[in-house]
Amino acid sequence: MKRPTGKAKYGSMERWLITYADMITLLLIFFIVMYTISRVDIKKFQYLAESLSRVMGGGTMVFQELGPALTPGISGLEPKENMEDLADKAEMENIRRQLVSFIEKTGLTAKISAISEERGIVLSFQEEVLFKIGSAELTPQAKEIIAKIAPILMKTPNYIRIEGHTCDLPIHNALFRSNWELSSARALATVQELIRGSGFPPQRLAAVAYGEYRPRVPNDSEFHRQQNRRVDIVILRSKYRGSEASGTPAAKETPGTGEPAVTAPGSGTSPPG
Repeated sequence: MKRPTGKAKYGSMERWLITYADMITLLLIFFIVMYTISRVDIKKFQYLAESLSRVMGGGTMVFQELGPALTPGISGLEPKENMEDLADKAEMENIRRQLVSFIEKTGLTAKISAISEERGIVLSFQEEVLFKIGSAELTPQAKEIIAKIAPILMKTPNYIRIEGHTCDLPIHNALFRSNWELSSARALATVQELIRGSGFPPQRLAAVAYGEYRPRVPNDSEFHRQQNRRVDIVILRSKYRGSEASGTPAAKETPGTGEPAVTAPGSGTSPPG
């Protein structure tokens, strides 16, 4: 057999370069996509997928059916539950900012705080903002503050928990035999003011009593005890809707009162506080 010579010889030897170039191009595209995913912006990601699909001449969407993603929170083009979670976080952050703006306008930043936690937004009032020492009767200032924050709270359909807290100093008087009773009375008074004073939907509210057993800081000074004597309004994230007690609104009320029931921690009706 005659051996190939000239251009035919060198042409056949360099055919591998075509395959090699294709492989390098595909690898480049792959790493560009991985870099994009690592800094994901869902709109940019969808635009990239559509562009690659058109360039490569595919009849179906590129990345239309991806398996489990390497980047947390991404699978395919963002599952419905993840999109809902992102929307919920954005809504909660918007509410937190509105609450912070209100707190700054009142000049009570040292006594009221609005922080983000895993369970949701916690709007915390120190005792003196809402009540007199040892009392569960809202002050006129407290009613005015609640009336102003109620419209902000109504902007979300999420459940809201009112949590009563005390310090570790014991109480025993004609009204309250323990810190449990004081914290529950304060939580319920706040719930009642939201319902009666601002027309808040009662089915979205719950009153919870923690007594002295959920301190924010150690009860080792009067300054710290003041921080522990508080009422927290917790706007729960959407994922905790299933954790709230189910049933008709009547089933959630305290029999004979028409008011939301006060629950103790550990009852199984709400996520841990």
